[in-house]
Amino acid sequence: MKTVENKLNHDEDWDFYMSYVDGIIGSFLIDLGLINIVPIEDKPNVVWISINIQNPLENGLLSNEESETFYAIEDNIVDDIANQHNAIFVGRLTSDGKRQLYFYFDDTLGYDKTINHAMLKYPTYEFDFGSKEDVEWDVYLNFLYPLPNQYQMIMNDRVIRQLEQSGDNLSKERMVDHAIYFKTENDMENFISEIEKENFTVIASHQTEEKDYFLNVGRVDKVDYESVNDYVLYLWELAGKYNGDYTGWGCEVEKD
Repeated sequence: MKTVENKLNHDEDWDFYMSYVDGIIGSFLIDLGLINIVPIEDKPNVVWISINIQNPLENGLLSNEESETFYAIEDNIVDDIANQHNAIFVGRLTSDGKRQLYFYFDDTLGYDKTINHAMLKYPTYEFDFGSKEDVEWDVYLNFLYPLPNQYQMIMNDRVIRQLEQSGDNLSKERMVDHAIYFKTENDMENFISEIEKENFTVIASHQTEEKDYFLNVGRVDKVDYESVNDYVLYLWELAGKYNGDYTGWGCEVEKD
């Protein structure tokens, strides 16, 4: 995906996540950074473009062989729409043999001509498009944007990618620590009572200047994707049960 000029002065924050749409697996790409500024008053219309994948995988997603063509198609469409309509590309969904691109426009006048012109370079690809008023940015907020647990998994993946870039052996066990904030000491103590049953130990705890309670806990674990999502989501959900805010995890790099 090519980055176009950022005219909103927001911090773009693109990332992927997987989810199911009507029972079918889908791959989402979204600019998470827009969450801090939406809905944008002068961009009240959502436009989508759906392009059929010619040779999808069995699960309906894009193959490596066809991905380069779709990157080119996407760059071409995003450039033309952003430049000619001052529109914002907010994300895409790949699912069920289709890739759908989503934009927010001020005025949709002539958007169909722009899309048809951009797709002239790819005459073998079938496509469709549409638009509707979306003043509240419902498509971005309630369709494209990840659920809280999905967002936490995105954050998990980012830490794991950093570890991988440092040459980490993700299957090697090491102490993994977690940070959680609680509104009351009683909530924190109830949380501790439960996680101790799962062999987590308290590393540190204290009351902050804001009068809430900080807790740092740890356990020896692997840091591969499946393991991390398993124990982090357990702590994340349990923290919510006790009005806590799970804020992240970390560990030392362990190489072979």
